[in-house]
Amino acid sequence: MHISLIFSNLVSSNIKLCDQIMCNLYAKYVKILEICKQFSKNLVNDKGNVRRPGPVPKFSDLEVVALTLAAETESFDSENWLFEHQLNGCREKMPNLISRRQFNDRRKTTSGLCEEIRKRIAQAIDGGEDYYCIDSKPTEVCRAARGNRCTMGRTGDFALAPDFGYCASQDIYCFGYKLHALCGLSGVIHSYDLSKASVHDINYLKDVKQGYCNIKIFGDKAYISKDIQLDLFETAHIELECPYRENQKDWKPTFIPYAKARKRIETLFSQLTDQFLVIRNYAKETCGLFARIIGKISALTVLQYVNYINGKPLGRIKYALN
Repeated sequence: MHISLIFSNLVSSNIKLCDQIMCNLYAKYVKILEICKQFSKNLVNDKGNVRRPGPVPKFSDLEVVALTLAAETESFDSENWLFEHQLNGCREKMPNLISRRQFNDRRKTTSGLCEEIRKRIAQAIDGGEDYYCIDSKPTEVCRAARGNRCTMGRTGDFALAPDFGYCASQDIYCFGYKLHALCGLSGVIHSYDLSKASVHDINYLKDVKQGYCNIKIFGDKAYISKDIQLDLFETAHIELECPYRENQKDWKPTFIPYAKARKRIETLFSQLTDQFLVIRNYAKETCGLFARIIGKISALTVLQYVNYINGKPLGRIKYALN
């Protein structure tokens, strides 16, 4: 009798916990949908859909984006778990909710809309930044030992396919991609991109040069290059500051304020790893992986915006919507 009573109490507590999670998910979905509507001017029509020919979906594109971001804030990395266990209790509140298969397809097609909304939110938080930090993070598709058997990207464009690369900071070989990011000193990501894991970090500066000018960028030792620094300054008036290597002739200790500024982007990568599970990739196609990365970074930016309008520190995103 005692064991059965304990078991029944555990079951009832788990049911209450699931109900609470469902309520939290729907509440976050509603709040995020309002933010998406606020920053989607000229991007969608009055029904929340991107203008295109064909039938009008009842579950709008903005609602797909909001549901994607709400799921990412709850650290849901499984669409099956999201629809089978979390959204069942929300069917009455969301009568036009689409199926899991439709959500998977439309999340890919609405990733461009999600990215445009993210850019506008980032601009609203700190659009006048002149100082930025740049860094990269390996994003594995699978273990390096199984890389030769991975089929992702082999049937499509080879330029978008993953490959093997070496991460010097972690001293490991990985198979997949490399996430490059440029963030302001406040901690908001303004620009990012995915490249093959074998592509050197310094190549991302070519994209930065095309979109920015008259700024100062702090990078780590991977970005040391006199030729690149000179080219950035002459073409876009971008100053690239990197710490000296110990074997360089003009070596000097790292400037302390510079080292503190560098921690901002490292903290962002830690948040993307711990809360948004950016290293747990279950996508089977390259476009699906890219859509997930866009959703995770956009969810991070939305939480920062919530803290921004509430007068809280931007980096404290764990309980921003609670």
